[in-house]
Amino acid sequence: MLMNKAINDLRKTLTPENVLCELEERYAYAFDASNSFEKTCLPDVVVFAETIEQVQNVIKIADKYSIPVICRGAGTNTVGSCIAEHGGIILNFSKMNKILEINRENMTARVQPGVVLKDLKNQVEQLGLYYPPDPSNLAVSTIGGSIAQNSAGARSFKYGTTKDYVLDLLVVTANGELLRTGSNTIKNAAGYNLGSLFTGSEGTLGIVVEATLKLIPKPQCTKVIMAYFDSLSDAAKSVSAIIDRQILPATIDFMDKNALQTVEQFNPAGLLTDKEAALIIEIDGPKNSTDEQVITNLLRQSGASAIQYSSTEKEAEKIWAARRSSMAACAKLKPDVTTDDVIVPRENLPELVNGIHEICKKYNLTVCLIGHVGDGSVHPQIPIDFNNKEEYKNYKLAKSEIYNLTVGLGGTISGEHGIGRTKREHLPKVVSPLALNYMREIKKVFDPKNILNPYKIF
Repeated sequence: MLMNKAINDLRKTLTPENVLCELEERYAYAFDASNSFEKTCLPDVVVFAETIEQVQNVIKIADKYSIPVICRGAGTNTVGSCIAEHGGIILNFSKMNKILEINRENMTARVQPGVVLKDLKNQVEQLGLYYPPDPSNLAVSTIGGSIAQNSAGARSFKYGTTKDYVLDLLVVTANGELLRTGSNTIKNAAGYNLGSLFTGSEGTLGIVVEATLKLIPKPQCTKVIMAYFDSLSDAAKSVSAIIDRQILPATIDFMDKNALQTVEQFNPAGLLTDKEAALIIEIDGPKNSTDEQVITNLLRQSGASAIQYSSTEKEAEKIWAARRSSMAACAKLKPDVTTDDVIVPRENLPELVNGIHEICKKYNLTVCLIGHVGDGSVHPQIPIDFNNKEEYKNYKLAKSEIYNLTVGLGGTISGEHGIGRTKREHLPKVVSPLALNYMREIKKVFDPKNILNPYKIF
């Protein structure tokens, strides 16, 4: 009864085409990019907001009837953050997708949450500017989702993650008020950094309706080096060899043999599939940089058995397109595919990589390992069949052991994907009881009725 009243109120505040109630329409929004064996969770209604005022009105209606609100951009997150576990309203931002301003002098961009990352990147680069965060799904993922999950990507090694580029946010609170978190300045020491609190909060504290982002000058040129190794350990150790020389590539990404073979079958790019591992190293900066030759020498000294170079932007993009297609490629191996996100101090990277392989071998699981190893981040992609109960059980056991291994190596269970609903049971492995209690208290302050993406994270 309350839900029917809420839907009637939503129809009054939004145009009819922006309120979806049919079963087929709601079913289309019952999933995100996470993959699990849990039951399908249907939202009660899906709404599309076009203005900040409309978002405020939607939240006020949700507050009035104590109905959950789950924000959604492109739905590309892999931890179930967009799933309406308890019904409620899916608030879709695909129609709030305008780049409101690009300021060359201040080197900032002001955008709505539905702006696609790649579109923003393309526009600012035409002006000689640069927005570095680049998750693998940047062709479709949105700024709002990127802020919600604190997305990172390959270039986080040199340039940092989304939180490092958020200067100011406009946030609609759980009672419909409009909160500004920062300022349009590079530095801001006026009180608590609320922007950092909302970034990575997965829509549980407030709803970002506008963001002011820091930009930097676009690098003069980029070049990609693909180095192949006959052992996983040599590949992992060569990362430290590069960094020890105080060279800072834009990216140092990793693919193991299974990933190389799977991707090459799915998206042929001339990858060498007989090697145990490969590093994708992107160098950017001045045109006359000597880093390329120094890195090449270090790679050979570290055991690289073959090295490929991109001589054109098209060749570089071909390599990155292959790397970004790894999850889609894994989906060709089994009916379902899972991806994870663990990170350790870089010195423990060889133990993590080898340990994940041993765990998956123990449970008879195929794993394709990729990752941003410059910062110690590894993504185990495991193709499985959820209808095979034994295989699913083994996957759950392996996942828990991978987390235990990561924690034992001084790492944490998420470097950039977030927690959502798929990792929350494991959060106490890396967050102390006292810290969890403070997180819950913060949640209560911002969302006393627990209507904003309830029960996600913890």
